[in-house]
Amino acid sequence: MKTIVKILLVMLMASPLYTRAQEEEIQDPKAREKIEAARIGLISERLGLTPEQAERFWPVYREFTQKRGEMVREFRQAQREVGPDNKDPDKQRELVELGLKIKQRQLDLEKDYSRRMMDVISAQQIMNLRNAEKEFQRMILNQLQQRRDLQQRKENLRDRNQQLKDRKNNN
Repeated sequence: MKTIVKILLVMLMASPLYTRAQEEEIQDPKAREKIEAARIGLISERLGLTPEQAERFWPVYREFTQKRGEMVREFRQAQREVGPDNKDPDKQRELVELGLKIKQRQLDLEKDYSRRMMDVISAQQIMNLRNAEKEFQRMILNQLQQRRDLQQRKENLRDRNQQLKDRKNNN
């Protein structure tokens, strides 16, 4: 129970920084560290890693996530280069084909690293890992949505207050 509370506290502390980093594309090392610590905490707790497993698991997992992230960045860069308003069918086709190639490379990467991780952790822990990754992503997305909603309410309240002040001044 204490572990879960610690994880949630770290996530709550990290989420404002994560939001800012995501929305403004800021690569704040401290924010990234806090997010990474929260992710590690959640995954470690969900997998129930022994100290020996953790020592062998984390280097392999970090390498896997780094390579997977590179593939995502590669596709995002290609999307930016093509541009969202580009109507050239050849460019759009190339982007679709690149996306499919990257998905295949991601699948191949996951197969390779799943085999490597199963030398360290059980198949059940691999399945728990996938669930923990999805859970962490969902938690972060929920935090982002809550912050956006709060920001929108603040803006609406500010606009309403301004309208009230304008009416008062006009009378």
